Amino acid sequence: VQLVESGGGLVQPGGSLRLSCAASGFTFSSYVMRWYRQAPGKERELVARIGSAGGSTNYADSVKGRFTISRDNAKNTVYLQMNILEPEDTAVYYCNAWRAGSPYSEDYWGQGTPVTVSS
Repeated sequence: VQLVESGGGLVQPGGSLRLSCAASGFTFSSYVMRWYRQAPGKERELVARIGSAGGSTNYADSVKGRFTISRDNAKNTVYLQMNILEPEDTAVYYCNAWRAGSPYSEDYWGQGTPVTVSS
């Protein structure tokens, strides 16, 4: 199982970035996909979530209206389009795949991609 994030980097406030997460080794279309982030000295927080078929999305209040999560099940890839970036968005962004199971759910993580918003 692999989740490989890409697209992070340095961007000025007000700018945009598009993160990608390429999945392999599991049935991507059966999993809920999530983007988390962790800023220095802070706990990891959920940023956005998308259902397995792509029809259901949820966002943290802090990114609503600025970030958009999407997925392409044919390409086994989930995306996070980030617009109007703010310095507070600086963090390492992680891709997560989750599926309910019995007795345990299945939960996979990528290695993270850093995003720095600074002038």
